[in-house]
Amino acid sequence: MQEAKNTVRATVKIGYDGRVHKTFKGPQAKERYENEVRVLRYLEEKGCQFVPKILDSDDETLYLVTSNCGARVDKMSGEKKQQIFAELESFGVRHDDAEVRNITYNHRDGRFYVIDFEFATILEPGYPPSPKMLSHPDRSEFM
Repeated sequence: MQEAKNTVRATVKIGYDGRVHKTFKGPQAKERYENEVRVLRYLEEKGCQFVPKILDSDDETLYLVTSNCGARVDKMSGEKKQQIFAELESFGVRHDDAEVRNITYNHRDGRFYVIDFEFATILEPGYPPSPKMLSHPDRSEFM
């Protein structure tokens, strides 16, 4: 497996089969893991096709395996970014970290995908609130 990200909050590796392996760690790891799993399952139930699909998860080790959604996007217009996150909201989810670093492009599908739902909020009444994002002078350490 190739390491794609290793931060205070998570280690992400890409398997040779293309699957994404994410281990949550650091502050609120359990809450962030549970939130990401809950949001991805909700979006799957709603038929959202431009987010990762859960392939495996382990509640004990806070380990999540998802489908690969393509390559990270380096640059994008503010208008296009807003359009992508607005489309996500049409499925009842606000991302709460709506940054380009959480968008990928899948060449097979010819479309943008949204990833990293640790802090996302399900807007439908009755769902638990998302964990609050850590405030830190340099949040990039946590992303």
